[in-house]
Amino acid sequence: MAAASILFFLPKPPPLHLHHHRHQHLQRLVGLRLPGRSRRRQRRRFDSYPVRATKNGDGADPPDRLLAAVCYLYPFLDGVRYGRFVLTQFPAFQVLLQPLVPAIRLFRSSPFTPFLLFLTLYFAVVRNPSRFSRYVRFNTMQAIVLDVLLIFPDLLERSFNPTEGIGLDLLQSLDSTVFLFLLLSLIYGSSACLLGQVPRLPIVAEAAERQVM
Repeated sequence: MAAASILFFLPKPPPLHLHHHRHQHLQRLVGLRLPGRSRRRQRRRFDSYPVRATKNGDGADPPDRLLAAVCYLYPFLDGVRYGRFVLTQFPAFQVLLQPLVPAIRLFRSSPFTPFLLFLTLYFAVVRNPSRFSRYVRFNTMQAIVLDVLLIFPDLLERSFNPTEGIGLDLLQSLDSTVFLFLLLSLIYGSSACLLGQVPRLPIVAEAAERQVM
């Protein structure tokens, strides 16, 4: 029953024109760039970012921690479809994700939901320093950038959609890797936030820093 429930509610990819339009806006607003040699000084500054969360010199309060933790659901819900092979082969993951079925159902209720959620997180949270602490805005931005990165496996999957042979094996490996990375990011990011620490995801953290400074 758990397996059928999870697999039934796995979100299908949105129509190609909606997906492309959404990620165009994401990349333009986020300005995702891989760090290069010219970013050495900036990277050193990022590495000095405190491990403990701070808000005006004090530890992040519980509401900030909870809000920051919940934001990491966004990229996971957007990329949970990559877990179809893992969920089929390992039923234990289906039990683990069972509490998220209502959220998955809500997230896939409309093809516009992911983009509307992005607009809400970016403009209402990240670009609103008067209402939200830097701690919340940084973690929200990390979740957004992580979602932006999903454009790469999505484009590969749409360009090469094998149905058998080694191509299908490679597709399964790619999808499973993406899903496990998103799951680990959700667990690590949310847990660190609830503990009042600052989770830093590779590459993602640096792109997020540029948006909330």
